[in-house]
Amino acid sequence: MVSSRCAGPMAKTRNGTVRIGISGWRYPPWRGVFYPRGLPQGRELHYASRRLDTVEINGSFYSLQRPSSYRRWYAETPDGFVFAVKGGRFLTHFRKLRDCTTPLANFFASGVLALEEKLGPILWQLPPQLPFDAALLQAFFAILPRTTAAAATLARGHDRRLRHGAHVDVRADRPLRYALEVRHPSFDDPAFVRLLRRADVALCVADSAGRWPYLEAVTADVVYVRLHGNKRLYVSGYDGAALDAWAARVDAWRAKRRDVYVYFDNDVKVRAPFDALNLAARLGKGERVRFPLAARRAAETARGVEEPRAMRDRQRLTARARRSSR
Repeated sequence: MVSSRCAGPMAKTRNGTVRIGISGWRYPPWRGVFYPRGLPQGRELHYASRRLDTVEINGSFYSLQRPSSYRRWYAETPDGFVFAVKGGRFLTHFRKLRDCTTPLANFFASGVLALEEKLGPILWQLPPQLPFDAALLQAFFAILPRTTAAAATLARGHDRRLRHGAHVDVRADRPLRYALEVRHPSFDDPAFVRLLRRADVALCVADSAGRWPYLEAVTADVVYVRLHGNKRLYVSGYDGAALDAWAARVDAWRAKRRDVYVYFDNDVKVRAPFDALNLAARLGKGERVRFPLAARRAAETARGVEEPRAMRDRQRLTARARRSSR
């Protein structure tokens, strides 16, 4: 039975709540560098969730995950932990936001709702080839359920693509919040910002080392940030000055009573978890850490890893981990 009480995933405070984390957690290059040497792969989420208070589930972008996976992730993480979930590329890249009612039902039925109070914002990432189309976005936003109970109702309309069962129930009705990451230059348009505000959808602030447009506007009560790399996409880390600048931005959003979620996606050279820890420390969450350069070099030498030369190298290095359940 669903409780009629609609409670958010975190309590409101005088200022907004800040969570700093990583995009995905199952990356072979992180083993022996971020993860202690010898840590079983099945314990990596357990370990990461004790050092950071949020993770963005990225495998859900590539394929529908299993309800059993979401239930396991819920059980492996501590109370108060929050997952952001990346919406499926079947809707954004293949359907390009058109005729998405059944695919959206499949997405929610795949186990997302099993996260219960640990379910945070849901991110939709648009492909670089998709330009701003106000009517298309309005139609897509109109079918997004705004509470978990509404999502459960929608999920019951799933089709047979769910080969591993469905999860279509929730214990309590909670609000759902969404963010949109765009990559086409035509979105740099005041009309787009106005549309997001009317729809109460957050504009994802994405730092992509200049590859895609950088847009920074507050359009909802949540601010969603993805840091893909300061100078080299997916590869370079953020030095002290860059982290100081991001801490100042986050603190300003928090002071305006916005909840802020920041996810580091510069995973190729194992910078993401350490940058996340150091940004969190600047915001009063934990202690600063030193990047273990010697451990990374030793791990790369053991694996015979070459320096990534282009985006295709990053895709080659991480595609298998991205497609797997995380």
